[in-house]
Amino acid sequence: MKIEAFKIKMLNFLTKREKACKAEHPSDLKEAFSKFARGGSQMNKDQLLRFIVEHQGDNIGGEEDLDKIVESFLVARSCSSSSRTRSARFPDVYNKQGLTLNDFVDFLLLHDFNAALNDKVHHDMNAPMSHYFMYTGHNSYLTGNQFTSESSDEPIIEALKQGVRVIELDLWPSKSSTKDGIKVVHGRTFTTPVALRTCLKSIKKYAFYKSDYPVILTLEDHLKPKHQDKFAEMAFEIFGEMLYCPKTESLTEFPSPESLKKRIIISTKPPKEFQQSDSISKSKAGPNQCETPDEEFWGLELSDSVSKLTEDKGNARDADRENINTSNNIPNKQGVLPYKHLITIHGGKTKGSIKDQLKDDTKVKRLSLSEKKLKSASESHGADLIRYLSNLFERYHISILDNTHCTLTQGLIEIVILSRFTQKNILRVYPKGERVKSSNFRPHLGWMYGAQMVAFNMQGHGKSLRLMQGMFRANGGCGYVKKPEFIIRTLPHDEVFDPKKQLPVKEILRVKVYKGDGWNLDFSPTHFDRFSPPDFYTKVCIVGVPSDCVKKKTSVNTDTWYPVWDEEFKFELRVPELALLWIEVKDRDKGKDDFAGQTCLPVSELRQGFRSVPLFDPKGKKLNSVKLLMRFKIETLNNLSISLI
Repeated sequence: MKIEAFKIKMLNFLTKREKACKAEHPSDLKEAFSKFARGGSQMNKDQLLRFIVEHQGDNIGGEEDLDKIVESFLVARSCSSSSRTRSARFPDVYNKQGLTLNDFVDFLLLHDFNAALNDKVHHDMNAPMSHYFMYTGHNSYLTGNQFTSESSDEPIIEALKQGVRVIELDLWPSKSSTKDGIKVVHGRTFTTPVALRTCLKSIKKYAFYKSDYPVILTLEDHLKPKHQDKFAEMAFEIFGEMLYCPKTESLTEFPSPESLKKRIIISTKPPKEFQQSDSISKSKAGPNQCETPDEEFWGLELSDSVSKLTEDKGNARDADRENINTSNNIPNKQGVLPYKHLITIHGGKTKGSIKDQLKDDTKVKRLSLSEKKLKSASESHGADLIRYLSNLFERYHISILDNTHCTLTQGLIEIVILSRFTQKNILRVYPKGERVKSSNFRPHLGWMYGAQMVAFNMQGHGKSLRLMQGMFRANGGCGYVKKPEFIIRTLPHDEVFDPKKQLPVKEILRVKVYKGDGWNLDFSPTHFDRFSPPDFYTKVCIVGVPSDCVKKKTSVNTDTWYPVWDEEFKFELRVPELALLWIEVKDRDKGKDDFAGQTCLPVSELRQGFRSVPLFDPKGKKLNSVKLLMRFKIETLNNLSISLI
């Protein structure tokens, strides 16, 4: 009986497989082919060129460029075993007859010719760095969790290969016998250290593997001045001319990414400010006053927050003397500038009132907020963030409101502070300390308020990291994405963008999911189901400002490795500039549905027409063969007078 049952299941499997291979092409594809082939059974070169220009909206030079595309298509197609049509016949007859319908569909499925995104850098890269979202890592050296994992240069290398532009290193004095005396480690945890020299060498080697735009090293500096000088020596020795040193200590405006191509930039708190902030915090804090919960959880993790040194008074006096000796701008005997003159992006202290800061063009800086504080503030829409920033700036002798009369609500005060700060300065948002397993938060929490550096654990795979990866597929994947103008600049009536306001619909996005292909090549026959082909369905979601977020999904396409859904979804978008299209394919199962691929695409970058959309594994690695054939249509509504607050 068992043998007979097995035979029946196998026969059922083979029958379903044969049936799956005979699925018809979606009607839209057949209609487009018929239209441009003028009702014929083949599409010639001229007709294909017209289809590419008129239907796809792609610009190609003419027949010569088309010949190159066709030649590349032939090579790719002949090498692809996923093609179920006669690839050997195609090169011989194309010039005489042209593309058949099957050839045409195979052409559409090739990502190289029908990608959903532009793979070239196309944003204006000459604006100040504060005008860009930056692909940012958190504790970039950790291989796993935040408490017991190993530190290594391997996660740094992997991040740089993916296009991450901001690498974080925690620097501590090393008690080992190594000549450099500096280690990289997550302090006050059980993580193992890695030598700073190892990290810097790997950064030099892979910094511009994916992108030529600048790499920023954010340093959590726990070093004494003599070790800071050692860091400066190592940085000059290893990076050489790649290391950017600003000509002035206080920049009035950050340089542009374009002007800093192939350069490495240092961001940390200058040494003198570090010590001054220590004395300020000690004078403000009572003997029993505790740190904030995040800081208490991890100890002194953040050098760009109000910090306090752990050295005793004698060591502090020694450090002061050492700092005085190295604080001038004179290179040492090896031609190395002092540590503080390596710092381009200053973290930490501001002076004067917040009112003056919004008008002051003399200094730009970086400020860090924890995810926890920013989330709490955004949810309460006002009071929490005002309270936190008031405490922070009070330590710096700053009044948030400067005793001025203000008619704004607390929520709008919050938005004004964050948005105006990020118009010139850099805001970094980092994961809360409780994320011991290196998970991440929703990145829009920071992006909506203009935060340039939303710092993520790149080893913390999950939906949040997929959204981050999706955002930075924009602008050719160079790691810098120009912020929308309404976030960069104050609006005509001195307003700022409020992501929580219900806005009119600005754009309608229509997404059609036609079919999928390639699972039979990347997965074993029994990966999803032992005795039958998979039952695939596709989730299509928008993630952005709260009013734009929506989830939809196709029907289940049963018993096939080659699903055809042919279903369309309509999304009404209020802030398309911040919207991400998240796509995930799953296999329906009796228990938990099986993962079958995912991707995330920035809506503002989508190319209209029929598009091949490759899918990725849960960690963001591109699957070799799996792809969806989709269509994108975008209709922009005439809402030019819409206020964004």
